[in-house]
Amino acid sequence: MMAGPDVSVIVPVYNEERVLPRLFERLYAALDSLGERYEIIFVNDGSRDRSAQLLAAQFRARPDVTRVVLFNGNFGQHMAIMAGFEHVRGQIAITLDADLQNPPEEIPRLVAEIRAGHDYVGTIRRQREDSAFRRTASKAMNRLRERITRIEMTDQGCMLRAYDRALVDTLNACQEVNTFVPALAYTFAARPTEIMVSHEERFAGESKYSLYKLIRLNFDLMTGFSIVPLQWFSLVGIVLSLGAGALFALLLVRRFMLGAEVEGVFTLFALMFFFIGIVLFGIGLMGEYVGRIQQEVRRRPRYRVSAVLEAPPQASPEALAEASSFRIPSAVAAEPPSVNAASGSKA
Repeated sequence: MMAGPDVSVIVPVYNEERVLPRLFERLYAALDSLGERYEIIFVNDGSRDRSAQLLAAQFRARPDVTRVVLFNGNFGQHMAIMAGFEHVRGQIAITLDADLQNPPEEIPRLVAEIRAGHDYVGTIRRQREDSAFRRTASKAMNRLRERITRIEMTDQGCMLRAYDRALVDTLNACQEVNTFVPALAYTFAARPTEIMVSHEERFAGESKYSLYKLIRLNFDLMTGFSIVPLQWFSLVGIVLSLGAGALFALLLVRRFMLGAEVEGVFTLFALMFFFIGIVLFGIGLMGEYVGRIQQEVRRRPRYRVSAVLEAPPQASPEALAEASSFRIPSAVAAEPPSVNAASGSKA
C-alpha cells in the first residue's frame, strides 16, 4: 500500500475456524465496496483449532490489506483489541467480532458517523438473536453499570464500534492490565454517539462467554471504572451499625422490663448470619480492588505476541506478490523474506 489506510478493522479471533471462511467472504466484500483504503487486522487470541492457519492463508491471499497478530496464549478479547489498536495505521478504527452476529455490511454506517464529526460510535443491536435469559441479564447489567459507573452505553455487549485516530492514540497510552475497551473509550470520548445495527444468529460454533465469564466481565467493568461499590458498602455498613445499635438498645430495655427471654435466640442467629454475610461480601469487594492494584503495580506484560504477519507499509507490487506466494508453515513460526515477523512481549 503506497499510502496509509483510511479504515482499520480489528477482528479478535479465538477458535473460529468454522466461521472464518464466511467472515472473509463477507468482510472483504463489504470493505472493497466501501471505496476507501483499508486494512484488516486479525488478532489470533491463542486459538487451539485451525484458526491461525486459516488467517495465515488469508494473509497470503490478500497481503496488501491483511495483517495478522498472533498471540502465544489466550489473553482475552479486550487484550486482543488493545493489541490491534497498537498496530492500527488507519485514521478510523473499527472493532468487529468474528462470529458474524454483527454484519460487516454495517461498517460503512460507522465510518459515516466518524466522518460526520464523532470520535466514538457505539452500536445497539436491533432484534437481538440471543436467548431470552441472555437478553434479560444483559439489560439488568446495563442498568446496574449505568448507576455505578455513569457510563451511558445502551448496549455494552456489542463490540461493533468505531473510534477515531486521536481516541485510539489515547487508548494506546493506557496501560491497564484489566480493562473494558468500550467503557475506557467512552471516558475519553468528546463527541460519542450510538446507532442501531442489525444482529444475526451466530454463523457457527458457540459463544466464548460463559455465564461466569459474563459475570466476571461485568464485575471488572464496575470495579475498574468506579469506586461507587465501595461507597455503597460504606453506607450499608453505617445503616447496619445504626440498626445493630438500636436492636441492642431494644433488647437491653426488654431485658430489664420483661426479664430473660430465649424465644428470640433464633432471630438473633439469623441477624448474626446476615451481618456475617455482609462482612464477607465487603471483604470480597475490598479484595477485588486490592487485587486490581496488585496486578497494576506488578507491571507484567498484558499479552505476548509471537509473530506479526504483515507486508511493509510501502511494499511494492513485487514484494506483495512475493508475500502472497510465501508458504507459511502450519505453526506460523517462519519469517518470510518480505513479511515482518515480530516476536516478543507487548506491555
